[in-house]
Amino acid sequence: MSLFYTDQFVLPLPEGHRFPMEKYALLRKSVEQFVQVQLLEAPLASRDQITLVHDEVYVEAVFNGLLTDAQMREIGFPWTPQMVVRSARSAGATIAACQTAWDQGVSANLAGGTHHAYTDKGSGFCVFNDAAIAAKVMQQLKFPELNRLPRIAIVDLDVHQGNGTASILKSDTSVFTFSMHGEKNFPFRKESSDLDIALADGCTDTLYLDALVGGLHQVKSFEPDLVIYLAGADPYIGDRLGRLNLSMAGLAQRDQIVFDWCKELTLPIAVAMAGGYGHDITETVAIHTKTIELAIGNLWK
Repeated sequence: MSLFYTDQFVLPLPEGHRFPMEKYALLRKSVEQFVQVQLLEAPLASRDQITLVHDEVYVEAVFNGLLTDAQMREIGFPWTPQMVVRSARSAGATIAACQTAWDQGVSANLAGGTHHAYTDKGSGFCVFNDAAIAAKVMQQLKFPELNRLPRIAIVDLDVHQGNGTASILKSDTSVFTFSMHGEKNFPFRKESSDLDIALADGCTDTLYLDALVGGLHQVKSFEPDLVIYLAGADPYIGDRLGRLNLSMAGLAQRDQIVFDWCKELTLPIAVAMAGGYGHDITETVAIHTKTIELAIGNLWK
């Protein structure tokens, strides 16, 4: 199973910044235990690929350090060359994971899930929307093979709504956006995905998993050719920003449900890690590691 990483591009963040930059290097080290994985440096997404979903003026401003202070505050990072490279490689990692999953059944970006980025702005630690970019790139690449646009489902199980993804793809009938998230959590102004399931604070394993099964049943009717799965660790009860009460076992069941659903339908699945802000970072890394362990079972036999 090919895993694409970007953790060597570390953003220089102020002391006490709440973004857990170190989790990515810890995750790469953790998944080295699995003999079935191959770790690959993520490629850069090209500007042409990024501008399939992002405004050219915005992309130029990101690459050239011309974003305003207000724009940078909304993103939540200071501008640095490392931010630009990491953001482009994170999008490239999800593209590469999609291409690999198409042939092998499953692959993963050990970062990504930057679902708050809109067409013309970043937000919530997200600069470029990797899932939206990868969906449109895959449609370009696979149209000749299928003689039609591949139908792509984005299954977003980060605890925060995929508002940027929903906005970018709102009029695109070839991509189905499904977000299951905390009703009262960030972003406080929600967008409309093709399917939104909003959960009350304190939601537990049983309620969450029942809702997920129902949501995937609706996605099935879309008849996707590829799934991009945002496997956020932040619904966990020990997450600083989550507000839901899922256990580690519940999150493993969540992942297994998604992978079993894809296997039953013979759907390739590309995984992005998305959010995770645990009080104990080792718990966040353990949740993401379990996602990768379970994903290995979806390699084509």
